Amino acid sequence: MLKENKFHSFNQGNMPKGCQFCVKGEKLVLFVTGVCPRKCYFCPVSDEKYGKDVIFANEQRSFTSEDVIKEAEKMQAKGVGITGGDPLAKLDRTTRFIKKLKEHFGKDFHAHLYTSLRLVNDDNLQKLYMSGLDEIRFHPDLDSDSFWKRIDLATKFPWEVGIEAPLIPGKEKEFKQLIDFIQDKVMFLNLNELEVADNSQSKLLEMGFKTKDQFSYAIEGSLELGLSLIKYIKEKGYHLKVHLCTAKLKDSVQLAERIKREAQGTKKVFDLVDNEGLLTRGALYLEELKPGVGYRESLKQDQKESIQKLNKILLEVKENLQLKDEDLFLDTCKPRILLSKKHVKLNKKKLISLGLVPAIVTEYPTADQLEMEVEFLT
Repeated sequence: MLKENKFHSFNQGNMPKGCQFCVKGEKLVLFVTGVCPRKCYFCPVSDEKYGKDVIFANEQRSFTSEDVIKEAEKMQAKGVGITGGDPLAKLDRTTRFIKKLKEHFGKDFHAHLYTSLRLVNDDNLQKLYMSGLDEIRFHPDLDSDSFWKRIDLATKFPWEVGIEAPLIPGKEKEFKQLIDFIQDKVMFLNLNELEVADNSQSKLLEMGFKTKDQFSYAIEGSLELGLSLIKYIKEKGYHLKVHLCTAKLKDSVQLAERIKREAQGTKKVFDLVDNEGLLTRGALYLEELKPGVGYRESLKQDQKESIQKLNKILLEVKENLQLKDEDLFLDTCKPRILLSKKHVKLNKKKLISLGLVPAIVTEYPTADQLEMEVEFLT
C-alpha cells in the first residue's frame, strides 16, 4: 500500500522538479491568458478569467513583465508555473515572460508550463525551449487520442516532459490507455485529485459527480482512481515517475506555504505576521468606504477623490500621533491608511475626531488582501 508523504500527496519515484518547488510555496503562479481551444466540463478557471485575455500573477492583475517580476519578488519566488487557459494561445507573451523572468532572477529560476496538445507543433515548442522553459506538462484529452502523437515532438528537446491530468472517476479505462501510450515517452505523470470549481464552467455536479462531504470540493472516487492507476503502473513494470496531487496538498500545503512567503515580502514594518502568514495591522477608513455590505463592489469604482482625501488626512495623522514616515502607509488599492495595531488602539479618539473609522484588521498578504477579521474601534 502506497503511503501518503509529508505533503499529503502520493508519489512513486521523485516528484517532478516543478512540484518540488510548488509544495514549498516557492512558485509564482502566472496565469497568462484565459483563452483556450478546449472547453472542458471540469475547467477550474474562475468566471473572472475564463475565456478572457487577462493576465494574473498569483492573485494580482498584471499587464507587463515588470508587474509579474514585482509579484515574484514579493514572495521571493524560485520559479514560475505558467498556466491558463492555454499559454500557447498567446505564445509570444508567454515566451517574453519566461525570458524576462530568467533574465531578472537567473537561469536557475525554474519555469514549468501547462498546455493542451491542440496548439502544439515543432515551431511553438522550439520557441518555448529557446525562451528558457525547463519543464512542459501536457494535458491530453482522455476521450480522444487524436493529438496524443504530438507528445513525441516535445521529446526532441532536452527539457523535462510530463503529463498532467485531473482524475475523473469513471475514466479508468481511458487513463490506462493513456498510460500505456506515454509510459516510454515522458518522464513523469502528474495525477490531480478532481475538485468542483466555484464557477459557471464546471458541470461536474450537474453530471452527477459528488463531493467527498459537505465541507470538501474534492470529488468522490477521484483519489481512489489515482491510487488504482499507480498500482497499475507498478504492476506493468513501467519506469514512470508518478505524483498524485491531492486537494489537501493544494490547499493546506502549497497555498499555505506561498502565503507565508508572500507575507514576508509584503509586510510593512508595523505589521504583525502569524504562523499562517496572515497580517494584523491597524487601518483607518473613510466612513463611506469601510468594509461591510457591498464593500468589494465599491472598490471597483473610481477612488481618486477618496485617495486624495486620505492623502491630506495622512499628514494630520502623522502630526497628531507624532509618527515617522515608515509608521504610516497610504493603501491606494483599498483606499485607507495603514499603521500599527498599537497606534490605532492608543489613539482611537484622536483618529475618530479626524473623521476616520479606526479598525484592527487581520487579512491575507495576497493582492486581494482578503479580510479574515475586521474589528472597528468605535
